[in-house]
Amino acid sequence: MELRHLRYFVAVAEEQNVTRAAARLHVSQPPLTRQIRDLEAELGAELFKRTGRAITLTEAGRRFLDEARAALQRVEEAVQCVRAIAAGEGREVQVGYAPSPAVAILPQVLRAFHKISPGVRVTLHDQTSPEMLAGLREGRLQAAFMLEPPKQAGRGITFEKLRTYPIAVAVPLDHPFSRRRSVSVQEILAEPLVGYARKEYPDYQQFLACRLGAAVKKPRFAEECDGGTSLIAAVESGKGVCVSASYLGALAGPRLKLVAIVPKPPPAIVGVAYVRSRLTPHLSALVETARSVAGDDA
Repeated sequence: MELRHLRYFVAVAEEQNVTRAAARLHVSQPPLTRQIRDLEAELGAELFKRTGRAITLTEAGRRFLDEARAALQRVEEAVQCVRAIAAGEGREVQVGYAPSPAVAILPQVLRAFHKISPGVRVTLHDQTSPEMLAGLREGRLQAAFMLEPPKQAGRGITFEKLRTYPIAVAVPLDHPFSRRRSVSVQEILAEPLVGYARKEYPDYQQFLACRLGAAVKKPRFAEECDGGTSLIAAVESGKGVCVSASYLGALAGPRLKLVAIVPKPPPAIVGVAYVRSRLTPHLSALVETARSVAGDDA
């Protein structure tokens, strides 16, 4: 069995037509049919049901399709990895990060990574989620430590969960909420709100709607901030309260009080994102380090 057998099989399985598969592979139809029959003979199983011109996968064929795709993907990753090394790439890893979500994770990961890969330089880029996703797709970033992106926005990106954080409301130390164990969504929405600016953080609105429900479809903000530092300052000065994940507490320290929300909203998920087909040895080591030292189960 050779790689061409797998490529031919996947093409026929996806096209469900030998003629179209042959055109896609730029080969003539008779050799393609012969290669498929040779593959079936070697496996000792029929991979396709043939009824006239119609071709469908057998149960064995469906199972083999998953394995063939995985094998071809792994080969492609190996080729890209070797090409990157041959071109002198991979000694530097470009990493995007969101300061608030990554505040507790990133230092741990970098400290451990530099111990096992002391000759690799990690260049950090403070970016919003849309900027990081664009950077990953365009190859300007190799990895990003960020909130889990929505399915549509994260298409083509591999996201690995590292930690989950409960959602809370951040308030000044002298705010009435600071003496409470929990507050309701209705009570929060009755207060002036401080949040991230829509221009720089367009996904913050979706973040709120996902956690607080329909009641927050059109929230009115007393102030919109361009980053975590200014957001903390706005809340501390009494301009409003802020709904955020508990990682905000690592940035704010004792300046703010985080109060639980009832009913408990879905947590925020923070992890590492990358494009699987562009994995290099150094990037793989960085991802593995993140799994081992920054995961919830680490």
